[in-house]
Amino acid sequence: MSAAMQPLLIELGTEELPVKALPGLAQAFFDGVIDGLSRRGIGFDRDGAKPLYTPRRLAVLLKGVAVEQPEQKSEVLGPYLNIALDADGQPTKALQGFAAKAGIDWSALEKTSDAKGERFVHRAVKPGARTAELLQEVIAEALAAMPIPKPMRWGAHEYGFARPAHWLVVLLGKDVVDAQVLGVRSDRMSRGHRFMHDKSVWFSAPEDYVEFLRGAKVLVDPDERRERIVQEVTAAAVAAGGVARIDEGILEEVNGLVEWPKAVACGFEHEFLAVPQEALIATMEANQKFFPVLDAAGKLSERFVGIANIESRDEAEVRKGYERVIRPRFADAKFFFVEDMKQGLASMGDGLKTVKYQDKLGSVADKVGRVTALAQDVAQRIGVDPALARRAAALSKNDLQSRLVNEFPELQGIAGRYYAAVEGEPLEVAAAIDEAYMPRNAGDGIAPSPLGRAVAIAERLDTLAGAFAAGLKPSGNKDPFALRRNALGLVRTIIGGELELDLPALIGTALRDAQWQINAVATLEASNKKGGAQVAGPAYDGIQRDERGRLLAFAENQQREVSAEEVQELVGFVLDRLRSYCLEQNVPVQQFEAVAALRPASLLDFDRRLRAIAEFAQLPEAQALAAANKRIRNILKKVEGELPTAIDPALFAVDAERELASAVEAAVADTDPLLAQRDYVAVLGRLARLRPQVDAFFDGVMVNVDDAAVRNNRLALLKRLSDRLGSVAAIEHLSI
Repeated sequence: MSAAMQPLLIELGTEELPVKALPGLAQAFFDGVIDGLSRRGIGFDRDGAKPLYTPRRLAVLLKGVAVEQPEQKSEVLGPYLNIALDADGQPTKALQGFAAKAGIDWSALEKTSDAKGERFVHRAVKPGARTAELLQEVIAEALAAMPIPKPMRWGAHEYGFARPAHWLVVLLGKDVVDAQVLGVRSDRMSRGHRFMHDKSVWFSAPEDYVEFLRGAKVLVDPDERRERIVQEVTAAAVAAGGVARIDEGILEEVNGLVEWPKAVACGFEHEFLAVPQEALIATMEANQKFFPVLDAAGKLSERFVGIANIESRDEAEVRKGYERVIRPRFADAKFFFVEDMKQGLASMGDGLKTVKYQDKLGSVADKVGRVTALAQDVAQRIGVDPALARRAAALSKNDLQSRLVNEFPELQGIAGRYYAAVEGEPLEVAAAIDEAYMPRNAGDGIAPSPLGRAVAIAERLDTLAGAFAAGLKPSGNKDPFALRRNALGLVRTIIGGELELDLPALIGTALRDAQWQINAVATLEASNKKGGAQVAGPAYDGIQRDERGRLLAFAENQQREVSAEEVQELVGFVLDRLRSYCLEQNVPVQQFEAVAALRPASLLDFDRRLRAIAEFAQLPEAQALAAANKRIRNILKKVEGELPTAIDPALFAVDAERELASAVEAAVADTDPLLAQRDYVAVLGRLARLRPQVDAFFDGVMVNVDDAAVRNNRLALLKRLSDRLGSVAAIEHLSI
């Protein structure tokens, strides 16, 4: 290592830091130190450097840092000559003041010029400061910039941090850099594992850091620690005859809880496996940060693995402790499950009448009624048994009234699937109750069965339509009904499931049902105020409903028709989510806009056109035809009145237009059946062959001639060409 560059170690020791915030805090501290060095012009070698941390420490380790700043050059602009000098060439008070501030005689000042003229300037060069003299300031700035919403204060100190600080190591080369932050002064002494190494850890140089702490039973490198956890858990699971389920989120949390991970194989009573495994897994992972062990079929076994932060002399006691804390939670889950089965899934639905979904949209039972009718519609359109769709949708939210879901909200749908299967519902109905919630998150798959997709689509259509009809559209970052996520789930289900559905038609139906519900609720509320029926579950009992579950008691009220604009607004919202999703998949924005300009009613058709336009964009003819269609569109826009459509071959005056007309008619004849088959790739491939005739036409034909008949004939030809070029997508959007 050059004398001009020395390794740097900064370690701040604290009480145990917040687990979920730990990686972010470590990254922020690392970035703050790097930024502080950079802003001061201090060179450093960042090769291989990364945030180092454990629950009790944040550290920055750099292989090489310049021991001093480079020379500090400064340039301060002074007054212009016409202000700085008087008529005799002597300095004015303005110049004298500028020179005095710079600490030199005015005659030593230099001159420079800019657009306004010549002016005085003070240029100076001073030696750079020693890095050791700047590090306390760098560390303090890095700590101050860290994202700590509620800093903790301790003692009578004014300062605060995420947790109380206990030690500070700052080494530049072999020397301790004098620094003091958060009430602790720097040293070369760190601390090892809280229980397995009660002595201080002494560093002679930064290079010792990782190795010496490892000897003190601390793995300070989070990647090494994470790898050790995976190895320990995997080995313990294999020894137990299974495979570990390692959730990335739980792994990251455990990594922030331990400094020296040690796996402990544990077990529980086999009888608990009668409980839905998702409930047991949720308890193990979310509440205790344990790793479940699955059998060869992927089902939960009665084994799990805990990660201790110590190599215990009596591992059996640690195992007993882990098994003891998990048993009451399992017992609760078993009790809830058994009691729920006694009640029955169908009867759980009765309680939904008293659970308000939204002020204007009635109860959860009302929402279930709307979803049930929509699910039947969707099922008929995609070739699924409508009766099964109605049954699955009708049961889809009953488990919200179960004890198990009340304790484990993440089991919505999953619990319903178990209860439905136990009660003898068709297996596809039971599965659809769970699949109605898919995709649950961005990385989740769509509903695997056609029946599940029908219910999932209906659920999202009603959520979107109800919110829009009730005036609950997202605003900025506010989206309390998760409409953006629902729209994306709708898009993914329709396209991923390859379902041919008329989106505007379905949205229109969903909006009409939602509007009917809003009117019904409003009427009941008005009746309430006049002393009529109460707005709650009982108010709906005994009231006859139509085939869509709508209250016939309000049929005489004038039902406002949903406008085309309202339908298109919600269609546009869904397409916006499709747009965001496509851009995340690296679809060029021009290609998306080319298809969106046509507003296909089917999202599946939209996707097919998008894939076709992606292939077309790779053809050598694509840019020329896109530019030509853009030119045609601009020409046609300028035509006043109705565009001519009749083409008279007798009016053709030059070969270029005759050849183009012949080529266009041949292309139309060839592509008509392809469009009917939605073979958009073949359509665009055939249209690409028109380029020679299109180029020749624009090279040799004047469109806007004086002869009106000839002009209109040529406009009609261009319209016919443009219509066909735009039959798959508005390819002019591809023009650069």
